[in-house]
Amino acid sequence: MNNLTLAHRLQALQSNVFADMDRAKAASRESGNTIIDLSLGSSDLGAAPHVVDAIERSLHDPHTHGYLLHNGTRDFRITAANWYSDRFGVPIDPETEVLPLIGSQEGTAHLPLAILNPGDFALLLDPGYPSHLGGVALAGGQIYGMPILAKNDFLPVLEDIPELVLAQSKLMVLSYPHNPTTAIAPLAFFQKAVNFCRQHNLVLIHDFPYLDIFFEGTSPPPSILQADRAKTNSIEFFTFSKSYNMGGFRIGFAIGNPQLIMALRQIKAMVDFNQYLGILNGAIAALTGNQDSVKETVAIFQKRRDVFINALNRIGWPVATPAATMYVWAKIPPSWPGNSVDFCRQLVAQTGVAVSPGSGFGKGGEGYVRFALVHDPDILEAAVEKIGAFLG
Repeated sequence: MNNLTLAHRLQALQSNVFADMDRAKAASRESGNTIIDLSLGSSDLGAAPHVVDAIERSLHDPHTHGYLLHNGTRDFRITAANWYSDRFGVPIDPETEVLPLIGSQEGTAHLPLAILNPGDFALLLDPGYPSHLGGVALAGGQIYGMPILAKNDFLPVLEDIPELVLAQSKLMVLSYPHNPTTAIAPLAFFQKAVNFCRQHNLVLIHDFPYLDIFFEGTSPPPSILQADRAKTNSIEFFTFSKSYNMGGFRIGFAIGNPQLIMALRQIKAMVDFNQYLGILNGAIAALTGNQDSVKETVAIFQKRRDVFINALNRIGWPVATPAATMYVWAKIPPSWPGNSVDFCRQLVAQTGVAVSPGSGFGKGGEGYVRFALVHDPDILEAAVEKIGAFLG
């Protein structure tokens, strides 16, 4: 069948720098290079044994093999509510304020469908995580990128948002610790953002995948609900992908305003049931079990960060040391004549080292690249050696 007419909403999803980079990696591999992939934030570490055991036990129980409706997720919702209340000191109702998700990305993709009408604005961080744009595009919304600059600690200046845009806006999306810049937002900023969104009748979405990935000497990152304890206009997304190395299991959850939770549940009900009950049992084991594996994961990423930063310094590429996340956000050396995509394409073609171009996270990311610390220290040092040779 030729000349099919597809929906206009797909036009906003055509450009994907990461798909382009995937093709560049394949071409480099075909030319004989060994690929060291630092472009994707997919952890190379495994889930803890007690988590895997809980899932394995479920596999042998035929009662877990059927559809899982919302009521069947109650044990998980209670566990998530208790975990959150213990950690952040905010009481949570598991019946009305918690919703299981297939990763936090599902939440950021689906919730705009419940909030935006075509033409409404969403206020997003620029640079920011690409799926935040995709959810708005699917809902027919317009995007206003809030610039986040190093001079402002990579926090948006809310007062700079044009009044005309605010008048047409329905939601704001924040995400700290931030991917890609690695910045952490203080509670005072979240309090300001909550009040700003109340003033302008905006839903405030906080994507919170890196809450555990912060390093020695850094205070624990705050939750948005610590600034909106009454949950008047906020919702927060959590995932097991980073803290518990369960990315492939596709499990996360939302906590927040009951009306927003119900709206997201209505959208979700049209798209899927829930994931396999055994995965929820594994997630319960993760939240309630020994947390040593989380501490070990953080220690591993801190060691990798230190090795990588020191290696970059040795080749003459000074980079600020990140306090959180599994990334390094680096300004491209001023001697480089092209843009961030050119840098990444040529780097992988010549050396096999793959990194993410900053422009893939928004126009505000141009001039930067993002390294994902998803390999052991010796491989990271080998990658930097290749980068040094590439830069001459």
